[in-house]
Amino acid sequence: MTAHIGTATSRVDGRAKVTGAAKYAAEFNAPDLAFGVVVSSTIPKGRIVSIDSGRARAVDGVIDVLTHTNRVRMADKDDGYRDEVAPEDGSPYRPLYDDRVHFNFQPVALVIAEDEDTARFAATLVDVRYHTEDFATDLHAARERAFKVDKPVKPRGDATKALAGAAVRHDADYGVPIEYHNPMELYGSTVLWKDGGRLVVYDKTQGVQNVQRYVCSVFELKEDDVQVMSPFVGGAFGSGLRPQFQVALAAMAALKLKRAVRVVLSRAQMYGLCYRPATIERLALGAAKDGTLAALTHEAIAMTSRHEAFSRNDIGWGEVLYTSETSRATHRLAKLDVPTPGDMRAPGAASGVYGLECAMDELAVALKMDPLELRLRCYSERDQDKNLPFSSKRLKECYQQGAEAFGWAERNAEPRSMRDGRELVGWGVASGAWEAMQMPFASRIVMTANGHVEVASATSDIGTGTYTIMAQVAADMLGVPLDSIIVKLGDSTLPKTPVEGGSWTAASISHAIVNAADDIRAELLTIAQTMPGSPLNGLTADEVTLADGAVVAIADRSRSVAMSDVMRHGGKDRIEKERGADFEEDDKHAHNTHSAVFAEVKIDEELGVIRVTRIVNAVAAGRILNTKTASSQIMGGVVMGIGMALHEEAMIDHRFGRIMNANIAEYHMPVNADVHDIQVIFVEEEDRIINKMGIKGVGEIGIVGVPAAIANAVYHATGKRVRDLPITLDKLVG
Repeated sequence: MTAHIGTATSRVDGRAKVTGAAKYAAEFNAPDLAFGVVVSSTIPKGRIVSIDSGRARAVDGVIDVLTHTNRVRMADKDDGYRDEVAPEDGSPYRPLYDDRVHFNFQPVALVIAEDEDTARFAATLVDVRYHTEDFATDLHAARERAFKVDKPVKPRGDATKALAGAAVRHDADYGVPIEYHNPMELYGSTVLWKDGGRLVVYDKTQGVQNVQRYVCSVFELKEDDVQVMSPFVGGAFGSGLRPQFQVALAAMAALKLKRAVRVVLSRAQMYGLCYRPATIERLALGAAKDGTLAALTHEAIAMTSRHEAFSRNDIGWGEVLYTSETSRATHRLAKLDVPTPGDMRAPGAASGVYGLECAMDELAVALKMDPLELRLRCYSERDQDKNLPFSSKRLKECYQQGAEAFGWAERNAEPRSMRDGRELVGWGVASGAWEAMQMPFASRIVMTANGHVEVASATSDIGTGTYTIMAQVAADMLGVPLDSIIVKLGDSTLPKTPVEGGSWTAASISHAIVNAADDIRAELLTIAQTMPGSPLNGLTADEVTLADGAVVAIADRSRSVAMSDVMRHGGKDRIEKERGADFEEDDKHAHNTHSAVFAEVKIDEELGVIRVTRIVNAVAAGRILNTKTASSQIMGGVVMGIGMALHEEAMIDHRFGRIMNANIAEYHMPVNADVHDIQVIFVEEEDRIINKMGIKGVGEIGIVGVPAAIANAVYHATGKRVRDLPITLDKLVG
């Protein structure tokens, strides 16, 4: 039988996506479907003085205009709006709750009409008057008012003293701007109203059960009265971890009108959702002349909203990657009149490692040392903060294999020394790290007598390949062909799971499927041993496997019974098992994935135009379940890293507190012409400590280190250090 785990298996949902059979949240229809269009605020802070919806209501086809004055009943406590991944501190935003305006692009009204065009036109006729209050949207201006956030990273030794006494020192700020997720699919929700007030919600989300609990809580509904589905998601990158306001507005309208309502945000309104927060990463490194670190300090100053304190781990990655005699790390937040930031691919790490790895490059320049050699000299076999060994860490092998594939040995260390015609050539390197996490997941397997299998879980597939991974694991564990597997996910009525994020889904759902398959194997063996003259008599469940449609003795493959015969003998049309996967707390090891990123840039010396011509990303991430989809994940992370380094920046006019490039024409992202050769290397890494399958996850690690490797390559090419992202030609030639 063909094994599927570890192979380059094509996506089982691929045909549905390319033929249009896959339906997304805003594509589900109903006979009585109405359309809602959001009216967004035009000020960043203040109060709504009045809303005149008369002209909008007069338009033929308009059904209603909802505002804070005529909405349905909603929860009046913060806990009613606090979802599974909301910040612990603060007051979650409440859509159309009252007359307060907390940020630009905040919804202030919802126009509902019989068709979308009418609703969109009528929304332009709603006249909203505001009282604007003093506001602040500039992180740099608010830097001195930032407050310290409690983080688990502990100081070690006297870093200030060690820095002062170090032979070589480097101290600098590195800037990361506001970056938006900009998934291809706009945020939208279709809410069907059923008899008795039951809601069926089709939502763009990374967690259907999180949204289901949120809708129930906000509108004070019973759990059985709300079902949330999200079978396909057109990209999210973390923006769908929390329920976004359009789902609350669509549910509100459906409850008010007692009919189906769809709300889809415009691209501009997507800039009123969450984002990667602008951050100032301040790094100070002190080293001996041989490159060994005496001190490492990292301070992150990030933006958050007035109403919630959002932060992630920017500052702990030096403790994972390098050995330093002393260290100190602090994280501060500046409250601004903006939406609450959110998770965006490798939250914390993408920003924090950028600063760390650029600082390491600058230290290598000061030491006149190869930057790869410096990283090897500072290499840590333990998590310095936790003082724990790693369950596995093959970062040295990432360095070695990545450098060999890239040709790093041919690098001339002198800046501006490598050329290709009129272009300057630069080579840069950076390390990457991410947490290898796993969460409690549940799955249900139904096996029928004709050999068909249904695998179900409430988890999501945001384009990462969860459908395919689930099918691969089930096929191998149950001994059936891949095409006999049907995967169901993205439905809140299915077995419980948390949101899909943090690179924990593949490891977590795989173990839940294995556990349910183990129960099916045990039941099949029990039935098989009741058959007259059974060749499986005397064997335990651990001594048999399921392969080629049969229950087979592991030690003697000739001892087998077809599963169809077993089920026929037992009078079973189907066997159904539901199991969860819980992971024991491991306080003896640190769990991480690691990478080494090598980048080549070519820069027009006169115009400053930068091309990223080659990236090699060598990744150690445990057992790889699917080399094709995993490679795609790393490649996607690299492309996003190119965007961080060279393109992406939301521009706020701080006089108005408003993003001025809230579109994908002026908010630049990499396109095909910006992406050249990307080579992904998976370094073999066996990890029997983290979990029994040795899986870590690859969704986040692909982006970490990429912006720094590119920035370091730009310096090597030009001799000019640009520390504030994105690196644009005006910063090079100006």
